[in-house]
Amino acid sequence: MTIAPQYIPAAYSLTAVGVWGTSDFLGGVGASRANAFLFTAIVHLSGMVSMGAVALITHAAFPDNYSLAWSLVAGAVGGTALAIFYRSLAQGNMGLVAPVAAVLGAAIPTIVSAFDEGVPGYRHLLGFVVAGIGVWLISRTEAGSGRPEGLGMAVLAGIGFAGFYLCIHRAGNASPLWAAACSRSASLLVTSIIVLFGRHLRTVAAPVLLIAVIAGILDVTGTAVFVRASQIGRLDNAVVLSSLYPAITVLLARIFLREHFSRTRTLGMVAALAAVPMIAG
Repeated sequence: MTIAPQYIPAAYSLTAVGVWGTSDFLGGVGASRANAFLFTAIVHLSGMVSMGAVALITHAAFPDNYSLAWSLVAGAVGGTALAIFYRSLAQGNMGLVAPVAAVLGAAIPTIVSAFDEGVPGYRHLLGFVVAGIGVWLISRTEAGSGRPEGLGMAVLAGIGFAGFYLCIHRAGNASPLWAAACSRSASLLVTSIIVLFGRHLRTVAAPVLLIAVIAGILDVTGTAVFVRASQIGRLDNAVVLSSLYPAITVLLARIFLREHFSRTRTLGMVAALAAVPMIAG
């Protein structure tokens, strides 16, 4: 069965949704059992090695200096954001934290793209309002409870993800395989420095190590297909569709971790997710 050409960018983006959502679920589980930065460094190492091997085996063309530089910058920003995100997932409910990071990660690049091309339309503005309401409902203090743990770091992670999207797009038409692999090398460098200077280096249990390796392969795969989607389609469409990944994370958290939410926060989560396709509609 072949896919019509106009749907191929969306197919790549939706593939990123599946692999990123699963990777984030595994990342949240693994980071709760090990130091988040050490765990993320292993994730980046796994991603760099696996995608680099695929790029070599397929004889993909190595990027020029311009594309390489932007891939490295994207990796440094995105790699740090992922470590913060894993830490927030480990501290707070996955179904509450993931949508916040997704909305911010999608909104910022879309705003940049929209102002480059003109003032945002009504649907963009409506999406921003719905996203704001969703984040407020998720983060508001309820009777007998405080703000969800990890929410502040989820905001930082979302800003970092936005920076990653914008920077990796600057890599242009470089091989998605090498762009993903090179970005992970910068991610590995940054998180390794944090691990060493923060004295986070310690033994990691074998099951957690396996989780990190699998999460790394899935994460870098998501990056590669996202890069390809943004190359053959619009950046805002690729960002928005790919940012639906929390739906997978939430689904897995409900199935395997039995996470439950109050009605207010559930409504906030739904609003945050609903805002993603509206922002760049």
